[in-house]
Amino acid sequence: MLGLLAVLVVIFFTAVTGLSRAYQAQRQSLGSRWFSRGVVDLQARRFDSAITEFRSALLYSRDNYAYQLNLAEALIGLKRTGEASSYLVNLWDRQPEDGLVNLELARIAVQKGQTEQALRYYHNAIYAAWSTDQEDRRRDARLELIDFLLSTNTRAQAQAELIALEENLGDDPTQQERVGDLFLRTQDYEHALGAYRLSLKAERDNGAALAGAGLAAFQLGRYPQAQRYLQTAIAENAGNALIAERLKTTELVLAMDPFRRQISVAQRHKIVVEAFDTAGKRLQACSAARGAALPTATQTSLGNSWAKMKPRMTEGELRRDPDLVEAGMDLVFEIERETSATCGNPVGADEALLLIAKLHEAS
Repeated sequence: MLGLLAVLVVIFFTAVTGLSRAYQAQRQSLGSRWFSRGVVDLQARRFDSAITEFRSALLYSRDNYAYQLNLAEALIGLKRTGEASSYLVNLWDRQPEDGLVNLELARIAVQKGQTEQALRYYHNAIYAAWSTDQEDRRRDARLELIDFLLSTNTRAQAQAELIALEENLGDDPTQQERVGDLFLRTQDYEHALGAYRLSLKAERDNGAALAGAGLAAFQLGRYPQAQRYLQTAIAENAGNALIAERLKTTELVLAMDPFRRQISVAQRHKIVVEAFDTAGKRLQACSAARGAALPTATQTSLGNSWAKMKPRMTEGELRRDPDLVEAGMDLVFEIERETSATCGNPVGADEALLLIAKLHEAS
C-alpha cells in the first residue's frame, strides 16, 4: 500500500508539475502574442491600441521588463508622461544602465523643464551599454542633448558635445552635414566648415552642404572661398533668400576691398574714392535719422574730418599721395563702425565696408 501510495504521489506530482508548466507556457504565449501586436501598433504610432495590448501582455507577465518599457513608450506617444514616468523610474531602479530608459527619462525631464535631471539622464544614455545593433541610438542621444543645450543657449557645452560626437562620426555625408548645421548654431564656424567639407567629399552637389560651407566661410571672413561655395549653392537652391543675400554681400566685399591683391593701382584709387563717398552718405543719413537728437561728439568729429578730407579724395590726389589711400580708408572704417553702433546694422555697400573693416582691423 505504501509503495502504491508513493507511486500515486509521484504520478500526481508529475501531473501537477506538467499542468503548471503548461499553464505557465500558455500564459507566456498569450503575453507574447499581445506584446507582438503592441509592438506592431507602436511602430505604426497607433498608441491607444498599443497601450491596451501591452497592458494585456502584462496581465500574463506582470514584471516583464520589455512589456513595461514598451508600454511606457506608448504612453509617451500619447503624452501621458506622468504614467510613463512611473514605469520608467521603476525600470531604471532595476537596470540603471539601460540606455533607452535613460533616454526616455531625459525626454520627460526636458518636457518638465528639469534641466539638471535631463542632462544627467542624457549623459547616462550616451554612456550606457547599448547593443551593437542599437549603437546609432547612442549617437542620437548625443544629438538630442546638443539640441537641448542649444535650446537653453548653453553653446559652450553644446560645442564640447559636438566635438566629442565628431570624433566618432566617421565620413557619413548626411551625418557630417547635420553636425555642420549644429556647429553653425554654436557659432563654431571653423568646425562647421570642416564638417561640410567632409560631407561634400562624398556628395559634391549637395546644395545644403554647399550653402552651409558658404555661410561658415562667410562668417570666417574667407570671402573668395565663400563666394565659390555660395555661387554653386545658389544654383542648387535658387529660391533661398539667405544664400542670395550672403552671396551679394560677399561679392560686394570682394569688389570694394581696396587692399586685396591682384588689382591695379588705378582700380584701387577708384574703389577708395567710391568708398569715401559711400561712408559720407551713410554718416549724413545716420545724423538725419536721429531726428531732433543732436549728433554724437564722435559723429560731429567724423563729419568734420570727412569734409576736410573730401577735396583731396580724388584719383589724381591719390596718385600723387599714396599714403592718402590708407588715411581715407581709416576714416571710412571709423564712420562705418560709429554709424553701425548708433544707427543700427548697415546694408548693402555700407555692410560690405564694415566687413572689410573687420577683415583688416588686425593688420
